[in-house]
Amino acid sequence: MKKTFELEDLDCANCAMKMQEAIEKIPGVISCSVNFMTQKMILEADDAEFDKILKQAVKAIAKVEPDCTVVL
Repeated sequence: MKKTFELEDLDCANCAMKMQEAIEKIPGVISCSVNFMTQKMILEADDAEFDKILKQAVKAIAKVEPDCTVVL
């Protein structure tokens, strides 16, 4: 399953890269793209585990940049 999410208050391209790298390490993630310019995250992950993986991705984003929120 592949879904796109809006990110609010993403401050820099470096943070976006760190978020992307952290999310790609989560088991079950096929691919992830965090784009600073568009303020979007495209997450592709295993269908059966998608909700669990999304929660882990949100936690990874909060760890890198606590002010950034994912619009679900």
